[in-house]
Amino acid sequence: MLRKFLDRIKPNFQKGGKLHFLHSTFDAFETFLHVPNKVTTTGAHIRDSFDSKRAMSIVVIALIPALLFGMWNVGYQHFLSHGVTADFWQIFFYGLWKVLPIIVVSYVTGLGIEFAVAQIRGHEVNEGFLVTGMLIPLLCPPDVPLWMVATATAFAVIIGKEVFGGTGMNVWNPALIARAFLFFAYPSQMSGDNVWVSKGADAYSGATPLAQLGAGNIDITSAQDMFIGLIPGSIGETSKIAILLGAIILLWTGVASFRIMLSVVIGGLSMGWLLNLVGGENVFMHIPAYQHLLMGGFMFGAVFMATDPVTASQTGTGKWIYGFLIGVIAVLIRVFNPAYPEGMMLSILLMNTFAPLIDHYVINANKKRRLKRAKNALQQTI
Repeated sequence: MLRKFLDRIKPNFQKGGKLHFLHSTFDAFETFLHVPNKVTTTGAHIRDSFDSKRAMSIVVIALIPALLFGMWNVGYQHFLSHGVTADFWQIFFYGLWKVLPIIVVSYVTGLGIEFAVAQIRGHEVNEGFLVTGMLIPLLCPPDVPLWMVATATAFAVIIGKEVFGGTGMNVWNPALIARAFLFFAYPSQMSGDNVWVSKGADAYSGATPLAQLGAGNIDITSAQDMFIGLIPGSIGETSKIAILLGAIILLWTGVASFRIMLSVVIGGLSMGWLLNLVGGENVFMHIPAYQHLLMGGFMFGAVFMATDPVTASQTGTGKWIYGFLIGVIAVLIRVFNPAYPEGMMLSILLMNTFAPLIDHYVINANKKRRLKRAKNALQQTI
């Protein structure tokens, strides 16, 4: 019935129809509801049912565990700060009430701009913002003002993506561009001990484990609580269990690269162990290396941000190098930059910039090896 309805109104949105100026908008809704019926007619092409819409949908599904736990944790941290005992549903619905408006504002702002740009250019609406629109809220504190979310989302879509040509052409991850914009434009709303707990009690310290270390306190939250996610933090980054569930989905479906995920972890652990050996007065240099994976947005970034297929390295070897350097630089920023104890966001954005250069050198190295093999084979033949 839905297919027949769309086929009946479709001529109005095609060339010559009275609503042809809304062709991109109609096409976006049609392809969201049904697999496009377009096929190649000439040339040799790989035919596969897996398109960008399905890839984006799988990433959104992989984010659901982190989203649901994030909603619950927002409520849990709120009631904990006030010393109030609440049941599961009271906790969850409080978090839902706080997080859902952020998601709505993110999608309405971003998709509104995407649709407007597509109409102006006469292009199809890309599905890339399906993921970005979910990532931006998960990177924010629970009490972030909605107008800030709208401003950051607009900045990320326009400056971070559309000026480069749209989805698939952007240099940096748009969700991280939004997070960086918020951090540097409104630092008081994105850092400190008071922003990570929704309407926390005045006497309650909502310091994250990273903030505790930054203050020189080595007696931080237990590794078990950090792994489960019972800590203050951005909405989607606290529970490592939920993030690992998302990683399993992405790896099982082949959407994300295991090379990048694994190499980010290896890079973080390697730098953590090296700093343990060096030692020093910095408290970050004495914590076990594995705790770097449990604090802040390290695991969330490794699973959902570093693996972005557009902004990451494309070659097999390049992915190992790219991921390893993300892990190394993230830990270095945490340890040696007291003003910014996180590090993962800046590390990924920095390596987004250098990903094409990494691939360039990897490809050139492969060319030289192949030419050398061909030259040796020719000499042996002669």
